[in-house]
Amino acid sequence: MRIEITEFIEGAKKAEGLAVIIDVFRAFSVECYGYDAGASQVIATSEVGEALRLRQHYNNSVLVGERDERKIPGFDFGNSPTELIKAELTGKTIIHTTTAGTQGLINAENAEFIITGSFVNAAAIVRYINHIKPPVVTLVAMGYRANITADEDIMCAELIKGRLEGKSVITEKDIAGLQYSSGKRFFKPENIDFSPPTDFFLCTITDRFDFVLKALKRPDGNISIIRTDI
Repeated sequence: MRIEITEFIEGAKKAEGLAVIIDVFRAFSVECYGYDAGASQVIATSEVGEALRLRQHYNNSVLVGERDERKIPGFDFGNSPTELIKAELTGKTIIHTTTAGTQGLINAENAEFIITGSFVNAAAIVRYINHIKPPVVTLVAMGYRANITADEDIMCAELIKGRLEGKSVITEKDIAGLQYSSGKRFFKPENIDFSPPTDFFLCTITDRFDFVLKALKRPDGNISIIRTDI
């Protein structure tokens, strides 16, 4: 098995084999928490206007997303697991758009299979990859706003790669230390309304969920996020 680590939208475009599109803070952590809160399906889209259009077709739906980290005007929730764990989402369709993570899904057009990546379901991701045994795995770290290297996404990629290779290269101490680097924005008082400290801790709980999220291209160009228990 050949395992590559790439970054940003360009990395997603070049992804081969099984692509794991990684966005720890916060897109693909959020989608895991959304399913855990009872959502029946998740649809990812790259554009705000398309998210608003989709809502017209799904009566029992909620809009979740961000631009510049903040909740989009007219949306029900920001891109925040703290918000979703307090929400009643049973049976609802989540329509999700973000600056980095969902853009990676849309652009991974050359990959044979696509799943999302985050710390909260890292063990399930490794089990899934070991089960299907793809010849190539591309771990795409989407980064901050899809154009700045994000420590958490690189670290998640290294954690998954290390586990696949039977190595323990990333520790819980390393992950906790993110609060002093790329995660320090969650602890700034001016960000508490849209990026609270609880988001940091919810996104860095390793192996919380025993499912992977498969990404399947829809006829309308958007992405269906399918929960698959492992």
